[in-house]
Amino acid sequence: MRALARHEEERPILDDLQSQMRDQLNRIPGKTPLAGAIRYGLNRLPHHLPYLDHGILEIDNNTAERSIRRIALGRKSYLFTGPERGGKAAAVAYTLIETAKVNKVDPQAWLTHVLAPIADHKMTRLDELMPWGYA
Repeated sequence: MRALARHEEERPILDDLQSQMRDQLNRIPGKTPLAGAIRYGLNRLPHHLPYLDHGILEIDNNTAERSIRRIALGRKSYLFTGPERGGKAAAVAYTLIETAKVNKVDPQAWLTHVLAPIADHKMTRLDELMPWGYA
C-alpha cells in the first residue's frame, strides 16, 4: 500500500527533478560548483530510488540519527572517561538501551529483569532475554 502510494505520488516528482537537473547541467559550465552539486545529486539518485519499491524503507535516516543524538552531544564529555574498555562498555550499554527503546520496552525494567537470571541462563537460549521477547 505504501509502495503503491509512493509510485503514484512521489515517482513523478523524482522523475521531474531528475529531468530538470539534467537540463540545468547541460546549460551551465561543467566546472562550476553548481554543476558539481548537480552531478553529485544525479549520481546518488539511483541509490535513493529503492525506497519507492519497498514500503518498509524510509526516505531518510532520521530515526537512527535521533537515537544516537545523546551520544553525539556527549562526545566531548566522553573523550577523557577512561581506558578503551570503558568506551567499549559504554557502546554496549548504549546499544542495549537503544535496542530496548526501539522495541518499545522500558530499558531500566528490561535490564533489571535480564541481569538477575543471565548468569544461570543457557547460552543457546539467549534470544529469550532479548527486548523483543520481554513482556
